[in-house]
Amino acid sequence: MNFLSHFYFDRNTANPELVLGCVLPDLVKNANKSWNIHPEKETHLFDESHKLQSILTGWQRHLDVDKYFHTSDFFIEHTQAIREKIAPILEDSEVRPSFMAHISLELMLDSILITLKEINAFHFYDQLAKVERQAVKRFLELNRVTDTARFFRFFDQFLEVNYLHSYSESENLIYALNRICMRLWHNPLNAAHKLQLNEVLLHYQKSLEGCYMNIFDDLDRRLN
Repeated sequence: MNFLSHFYFDRNTANPELVLGCVLPDLVKNANKSWNIHPEKETHLFDESHKLQSILTGWQRHLDVDKYFHTSDFFIEHTQAIREKIAPILEDSEVRPSFMAHISLELMLDSILITLKEINAFHFYDQLAKVERQAVKRFLELNRVTDTARFFRFFDQFLEVNYLHSYSESENLIYALNRICMRLWHNPLNAAHKLQLNEVLLHYQKSLEGCYMNIFDDLDRRLN
């Protein structure tokens, strides 16, 4: 799941460190894809403060959500359906239809949550801005991340750009998908790809609005 979908499960908490933890695995990877940390394997390291424990709890919830989501009937059914619809469009592209289907579904869920006002992106960013930075720095250091300045440069940019708000605007879905694909391929989508994908995916997103809450309700039960 993407940032806002992870936030959904802790949207009512007043604990900013917990909110940070629930999206920190993705933030870390975006800051430096070579960082491969596993705090869940050394939980005793974070017993020194409640804030570290909150970050760890959020981190573990992130892992649990992704584990349940990626093995769910919902994920399998919809990624297969999306893949079938977009594979002909991507025949002359380097982008794998299975990869595009996966990230498309996750971004569509984020977009629906904002559009239907299930979550407030302003609240998400506000919570992240309130985290105690010394606790985050300590958490990273305990995970052997020495260049914490690099993380905070990315984190500050993430907060400043506020790009998740744009998911409420339908035309930005393809832009976001293309940006993700550009991390793996030099020129993943041409103008024709984008136009055709936009039409297919926006139509599919509309159809998801009638059933998207099934997966969130199911994951909520599993987490609690």
